[in-house]
Amino acid sequence: MKRIVVLGAGESGSGAAILAKEKGFDVFVSDCGTISEPYRALLDLNGVPWEDGKHSEELILNADEVVKSPGIPLTAPLIQKLQAQGTPIISEIEFASRYTKAKMICITGSNGKTTTTSLIFYILKQAGLNVGLAGNIGNSLALQVAHEDHDYYVIELSSFQLDNMYDFKADVAILLNITPDHLDRYDYKFQNYVDAKFRITRNQTKEDSFIYWAEDPVIDREMKRLQLGATLYPYGFSVQNPLPVSEEELALKGRHNVLNSMAATIAANVVGIKKEVIRESLKTFQGVEHRLQYVATVRGVRWINDSKATNVNSCWYALESMTTPTVLILGGKDKGNDYSEIDELVKEKCHTLVFMGLHNEKLREHFGGFGLNIIDTDNLHDAVQAAYHAAKEGDTVLLSPCCASFDLFKSYEDRGEQFMEAVRKL
Repeated sequence: MKRIVVLGAGESGSGAAILAKEKGFDVFVSDCGTISEPYRALLDLNGVPWEDGKHSEELILNADEVVKSPGIPLTAPLIQKLQAQGTPIISEIEFASRYTKAKMICITGSNGKTTTTSLIFYILKQAGLNVGLAGNIGNSLALQVAHEDHDYYVIELSSFQLDNMYDFKADVAILLNITPDHLDRYDYKFQNYVDAKFRITRNQTKEDSFIYWAEDPVIDREMKRLQLGATLYPYGFSVQNPLPVSEEELALKGRHNVLNSMAATIAANVVGIKKEVIRESLKTFQGVEHRLQYVATVRGVRWINDSKATNVNSCWYALESMTTPTVLILGGKDKGNDYSEIDELVKEKCHTLVFMGLHNEKLREHFGGFGLNIIDTDNLHDAVQAAYHAAKEGDTVLLSPCCASFDLFKSYEDRGEQFMEAVRKL
């Protein structure tokens, strides 16, 4: 019996373990952290042995194949040992795709993935298709393949997930944009990150579709260099605007969301969705939590939760959409960020910056000479209080951190939820 070891028992890992068990493999799950109670119960219910708080090498190095959580870097010592002995290491998406003939609509990019993925899923659902939502959102693809039978999957893919995909093929691949992100995972070499994003086109043929923002300078450069097998669908303001409605009619506001809506429209067209369904869906879609999410108006000040802005470019889009004087809350785990991208917008839109993180030195160094009111805090409660006292009637307080959440929070969702709770208590 072939032995499958799953490293990491979050959503993707536990799903992969359940699928592997169902397909008759000898399965073992190992997580060096603490496995949360719902996933423990799921593994126990399906008779999957597991360990947490450690990695027992004698139970792992004998694997025929390893399914790795995207959160585990390739430089981890255990991964290095597995690679050295030639053990195949794959992603949960790669593993799950072996057991389904469903059409795969896959979305990646530095920013806008969740919004675009959710919008495409919404359009397909409105059209009455049998569709699942997977990847970074929804239930794991593997768990859905094990327990459900969808005709289509709309999958949000991070660069980490793409790193360990080899035979997987996207029927429809979408690349929204590429800006520096996660450089700490890519030897601080931007090209390594770019190469990871373009893996979404891997194994595509002429029967498959590649939808991409042609005005992105990085994507444009790579497209001139690469010879891709898929049928190409470029989009952009100066290339092809496929929207069946005016920009004013779109439920999603902001220039970046016009582009996201373009990508989703082309994907829906490729799948064969009727124009009237696409049109109505674009007008009624409600958006995504933690992405430019309105929280409340307190003392005439609007509070916006953009906790999903875990990189500088995402914060750029948030600031670009601001129409009132802004108090910006930023900070967290720096991933090798270059903050100069938002310099002009910070000067134009913001009168106060509130830093919120355990290590704000880089922020102070970069923004200290801008002549703005700068407030240094090391926790969310103090950051919200500082912003409350700095904001004037008619202002907007924007949480758009530019950074990962792992210095103070479990995730960007946890950061956003805590922010909204603190605002509602004002």
